Amino acid sequence: MHQPQLIIFDTTLRDGEQSPGASMTREEKVRIGRQLERLRVDVIEAGFPAASPGDFEAVRAVAAVIKDSTVCGLARAQENDIRRAGEAIAPAVSGRIHTFIATSPIHMQKKLRMAPEQVLEAAVKAVTLARSLTDDVEFSCEDAVRSEPDFLCRIIEAAIRAGARTINIPDTVGYAIPFQYGALIASLLQRIPNADQAIFSVHCHNDLGLAVSNSLAAVLAGARQIECTINGLGERAGNAALEEIVMTLRTRRDVFQLDTRIDTTQIVPASRLVSTITGFPVQPNKAVVGANAFAHESGIHQDGVLKHRETYEIMRAQDVGWNANKLVLGKHSGRSAFKARLSELGIELDSELSLNAAFQRFKELADKKHEIFDEDLHALVSEELLEPQSEHYTLVAFMAHCETGESPTARLVIAVAGQEQVTQSHGSGPVDATFKAIEKIACSGAELQLFSVNNITSGTESQGEVTVRLARSGRIVNGLGADTDIVVASAKAYLNALNKLDARTERVSPQL
Repeated sequence: MHQPQLIIFDTTLRDGEQSPGASMTREEKVRIGRQLERLRVDVIEAGFPAASPGDFEAVRAVAAVIKDSTVCGLARAQENDIRRAGEAIAPAVSGRIHTFIATSPIHMQKKLRMAPEQVLEAAVKAVTLARSLTDDVEFSCEDAVRSEPDFLCRIIEAAIRAGARTINIPDTVGYAIPFQYGALIASLLQRIPNADQAIFSVHCHNDLGLAVSNSLAAVLAGARQIECTINGLGERAGNAALEEIVMTLRTRRDVFQLDTRIDTTQIVPASRLVSTITGFPVQPNKAVVGANAFAHESGIHQDGVLKHRETYEIMRAQDVGWNANKLVLGKHSGRSAFKARLSELGIELDSELSLNAAFQRFKELADKKHEIFDEDLHALVSEELLEPQSEHYTLVAFMAHCETGESPTARLVIAVAGQEQVTQSHGSGPVDATFKAIEKIACSGAELQLFSVNNITSGTESQGEVTVRLARSGRIVNGLGADTDIVVASAKAYLNALNKLDARTERVSPQL
């Protein structure tokens, strides 16, 4: 007998993107979308189409390529938002419009400046319009946890009557405590007369570190969809982590008695891809996907695991994809093998010119690094997938000199809008000298908020992946760079951040 199934709704491409500096290009969203499809998530929330023309095009691009998952677009309870979402998901095999409005007294009074009856009317109008565009409509009560239960019951009953088939009860500000949140879900399911006509969903933020616990408490109370993100990515402290939820359900079937359709072997590849694209590294002791998640240093633990794995391991590393970064290519691999492997990874280059350039980078990398893994390929093609108009600054040549007792020096040749310029500077170290040299040309006025170095794979031959976070006038961007030389990777990352900072687009970021 099959156990009931829990719907996994992934919002990495929408809520995850709201992490400061985590904005993704259309091509990056498509790459992650394809990986989420391989992971077999049920619903991919691809973005907020009304936020900007770029967001609209990104959602539409994801909708056009995904075949095995529902593609969802977010919309405020406003006609323009809903129509834009409907247009964006139109190419999808299965599309959903997710509309929302705030329902807590503080949000209605201070943000919306609307009376409860006006909010209820707007919700019904929004769901009705969305339902005219697609059969699959989800309605969310923003800040539900701090809403009046009686009003929640009224607005949810009306939304279901208007055609919503999924009802989301988000903990927008991460305020909930598991037993209280579970009790809220149970109460709503019991009190709302037509609750049986909709799937109840939860969307929890991690401000108190309780997002996963709250989500699972809601499942025990009757919720049948969890909204989550890869690596727990998201604004502020993030969202409920998909990998933790899925593996808890799988490991503790005795408690939850629910299945998901997730292919767990794709969890680690998804985690690494999202980390590479967003520039948000995964902490080593992160559950399931952290580098130390299956490491045992204690002698007692090692002895126990060697004698019988289950003495200290409740999951197998291979079940979540830790062996998935297999050696795929070497310096003697040909262009056809390179292209085929990119296709398997869901990477589609838009022209033969881009493919040839990426293949040339691969050959150069293979001369420096004998073993090339999937993660290397993702990092390698990222530069080819950048939109040409965003490349105002390009690294042409680089030289750094560092000697004991001497001030480190960096000399760079940078193409600025196609015109090469030479710049040089001293610094406290080679990276500092590099950034100062770049700023002599850029004069960006940006504040360096983060400089982070991570190895893409293991070993001293590994490419270093550098993340640079810059802030200016309230805008925050992450720049990424990868190279076997950390200082070169740093230069690439800084220039990448400057390109994003200059390619400013106005967009709306909803809270949910």
